[in-house]
Amino acid sequence: MQSFDYVAPKSVEEVATLLADKNGDARILSGGTDLLVQLREGRRQTKLVIDIKNISELTQITFDSKNGLRIGAAASCHEICSNPNVIKHYPGLVDGIHLIGGVQIQNRASVGGNLCNASPAADSIPALIVHQAVCHITGPNGSRTLPVESFCVAPGKNALQSGEFLTSITVPAPKENFGASYLRFIPRNEMDIAVVGVGASVLLGADRKRFVAVRIGLGAVAPTPLLASPAGDFLAGKALTHENVKEAAKRGQAIAKPITDLRGTAEHRKHLVAVLVERTLNIAIERAGGKYAE
Repeated sequence: MQSFDYVAPKSVEEVATLLADKNGDARILSGGTDLLVQLREGRRQTKLVIDIKNISELTQITFDSKNGLRIGAAASCHEICSNPNVIKHYPGLVDGIHLIGGVQIQNRASVGGNLCNASPAADSIPALIVHQAVCHITGPNGSRTLPVESFCVAPGKNALQSGEFLTSITVPAPKENFGASYLRFIPRNEMDIAVVGVGASVLLGADRKRFVAVRIGLGAVAPTPLLASPAGDFLAGKALTHENVKEAAKRGQAIAKPITDLRGTAEHRKHLVAVLVERTLNIAIERAGGKYAE
């Protein structure tokens, strides 16, 4: 492995200073399950690794019914999935985050790191997209926010500018009659990468027989995770019918632009998108208490 310096600062301000001093030659470690492998294999280069796990602000998970959920960028997947408020209010997030690696990985990996790694197949990102998550970024010019669907810009590349780093992710408080879910297809049962990943969320009307708003997130079928707006927007205002859900699945399928690789063919992935969109919508509808038209 290449040689590099290591530092574990105690504050966000110290991280910002270190990043500015290195002028692009530093990397943030918020779990290390991707970064250390990439450094060992020479896929990334750095002179300094900045471990943010010791900064309490970046590892906290907080929730209130008005402001919703705040996940520190270095909070581990295990901490998130075992948090009572996340389990109660955001089962769709648990669906996606729980799938990131095995037990050991879950105790080290963070959603912030999973997001910054910007893999097209990252399990957390479609789930965050359908929950309307927002990225909070700190850098030399202050702080800014970015919708999570705009954060990944290419495979392995994110929207962070020089000297910037992700500090937290916020998710709005769930509304009444809201439900969400995430599913993926993998060729084997343990520790594999998604061939296709799909998240869906629904907000239903008071009678729970009509869609008010729908978001569908797709993973592993394009260079970045996608918000499939044409598929979700199609359902907004429509009756809760199996025919409408199937049409949304077709529209989600039309958006996908997958490639063929060792895990699956493009044709297979396109087929799976429609299957998983329909299944995730059905789970989200069930969690929202929805009732299909007779």
